[in-house]
Amino acid sequence: MRVWGATGRSRVAVAALVAGFTLAACSSTPSGESPSQGGALGGSQQSAAPAPEPKPAVMTLTPAQGAANVAPGEPVTVAVADGKVGEVKLTGTDGKVVAGKPKEDGSGWESAEPLGYGKTYTVTAAATGTDGKPVTATSTFSTAKPGRQIGVSINLVEGETVGVGLPLIFTFTGNVPDKAATEKALKIVTEPQAEGAFHWFGEKTVMWRPKEYFKPGTKISVNAAIYGKNLGNNTFGREDKPAKVVVGDKLVATADGGTHQMKVVVNDQEVKQMPISMGKPSSSTPAGTYTVMSEHNGYTMDSSTYGVPTDSKAGYRTFVKYAVRMSNSGIFYHSAPWSVGSQGKRNVSHGCINLSTENAKWLMDTSKKGDIITVTNSGPQVLEPTDGWSVWQMSWDDWKTGGDRN
Repeated sequence: MRVWGATGRSRVAVAALVAGFTLAACSSTPSGESPSQGGALGGSQQSAAPAPEPKPAVMTLTPAQGAANVAPGEPVTVAVADGKVGEVKLTGTDGKVVAGKPKEDGSGWESAEPLGYGKTYTVTAAATGTDGKPVTATSTFSTAKPGRQIGVSINLVEGETVGVGLPLIFTFTGNVPDKAATEKALKIVTEPQAEGAFHWFGEKTVMWRPKEYFKPGTKISVNAAIYGKNLGNNTFGREDKPAKVVVGDKLVATADGGTHQMKVVVNDQEVKQMPISMGKPSSSTPAGTYTVMSEHNGYTMDSSTYGVPTDSKAGYRTFVKYAVRMSNSGIFYHSAPWSVGSQGKRNVSHGCINLSTENAKWLMDTSKKGDIITVTNSGPQVLEPTDGWSVWQMSWDDWKTGGDRN
C-alpha cells in the first residue's frame, strides 16, 4: 500500500555498606582515599526527576485569522501544544456547521468535509492546558473564488476487475497550469504497495503506472481529489473522482507474425494457442507491447477513423461480432471469419490481429481491460508509447522523467 507521553518512576537502590569492611582486591581507590562521590561505594543517591511544570495550552488555527483566498479543498486544522483540544466548531456565514473530528491523542482537530468557493467561515476552538485552565481561540477567513474550474475523468469503473498492465489515466477538461500540485491531489493507494510514477502526455493527460506489472489480487484505490485544490493560476478542480478496483489474473498474449500464432498465458501458464493473421506488408501491425483498452460485442471497423477513406482502394467499413481495442490508431484483435483460410499461414489484414469468430469470443471472454498483448515479428513498424495505453513501450527510467510535466 501507497495513495495514506508517558511518565515513569525511577527507583534508586541504596547499598548498605558494612563499617570497617575493606576492599583490597576489587577497589581501584588508592589506600586512604574515599571513593569518588556518586560511585558504587559513594553513598549518594539520585532523586526522582521533577514533574513537568504545568503550562497553559497554546492553539494554532489554520487558516489564520483574516486569511483570504484559502483553497476550500484544504483542511481546516487546530493544533494544541501543552494541552488537549476541547470543543471545536467551524461554521459558515449561513450558520451551517462543517463536520470535523479531534485527533485520538487530543493534540488537535481537523475538518472532514470541503468548504465552498468564495465563502467566509469562522472556527472557534477550546482547549485545556496542562495547568488545568481552559483557553479559546477564533479565526475568521475567506475561501478563494476560482478564475477557472476544470474537471477530470479516470479510466476506471468502480468495482471492476482489471489486468496487471493497466495504467491509471487522469484526463482533464482543460490545460493544467501546475502539474506538481495536481499530482499531489491525485491519491493512489495499492495493496500490496507497488512502486509507481506519473508521466504527462501533453497539458491535459497524466498517467500513473507501476514499475512492474501489478500482482494479481492487488487492490487499487484512486481518488482524483481535485475539488477545492489550486491547480495553478487560480485554476481549481470542479469535483473529486474516486474509484476502487481489483487486479485479476495475469494474462499475457503473444502474437507472432512469423509463426502466425498467438499464445495465451494466464498466471504464467500457457492455456491456449490460436492461429492468427496480422497486418500484410503494406500495413504491418506495429510491434510492441499493447494494453487492452476496451471490449466490444458488435463493432464496425471503419478505415476513415484513422485517415483512410472507406471508398478508397485501401478503405473498408466492416461489421465484426467481437472486437477489442489495443490502440488509438485502430489496432484491434477481432473476429474475422473472412480470413480464416489465411490464419496460421500468412498476414493479410490491414493491421489488426484476425482471429476466427470462436477464438475471438474465447479471448474476449477470458481477457479484460489492462491485459497485455505483445506483438512480435510483424514488420518494420514499432508501436509508439503514446498510441493508446501502450505505456510498457517506455523504459522505467524514461517514464520517471515525468514527460511533459515541466
